[in-house]
Amino acid sequence: MRLAPTRLSRPVARLLCLLTAAAIALAIPTGAGAATTKLVAKQAQNATLEETVLTTTGGRTLYSLSAETHGRFICTGSCLSAWHPLVVPAGVKPIGPAKLGTVMRPDGRTQVTYRGRPLYSFSGDSKKGDANGEGIKDVGTWHAAALAKTSSEPHPQPEEPTYPY
Repeated sequence: MRLAPTRLSRPVARLLCLLTAAAIALAIPTGAGAATTKLVAKQAQNATLEETVLTTTGGRTLYSLSAETHGRFICTGSCLSAWHPLVVPAGVKPIGPAKLGTVMRPDGRTQVTYRGRPLYSFSGDSKKGDANGEGIKDVGTWHAAALAKTSSEPHPQPEEPTYPY
């Protein structure tokens, strides 16, 4: 037994076309679920420090505090009047000349990190190239976020670990 082809009414055919198009659109992945990125840092050769350091996009030196590691925050409260956290909106992936990460601050903001340490700008720097925060001792020492140097040695020696005792 052979069935005769069925002819659909024009409104039904349109509805089927719209439903098919919607199903296809839902099946194709879009970038909407992907994290957005934001350029938050640049690099600059700092003549005073004789190093290439991370800077804000405006050219201000970025720093980290030696005691802030593994999600432990020292710079909170009044410290934040001098040291300004480099933050991004939640869900934004920071990008720059080096691999950057993020960590959640105690106040809920998302702070940018380099080599696992939160990054800050310093209120004592008034212009591009200033590094007035370098070496300030607190509960740890503030250092400009220097980019890793590339070695011309075929097999560079690993750094000796430091121990807190």
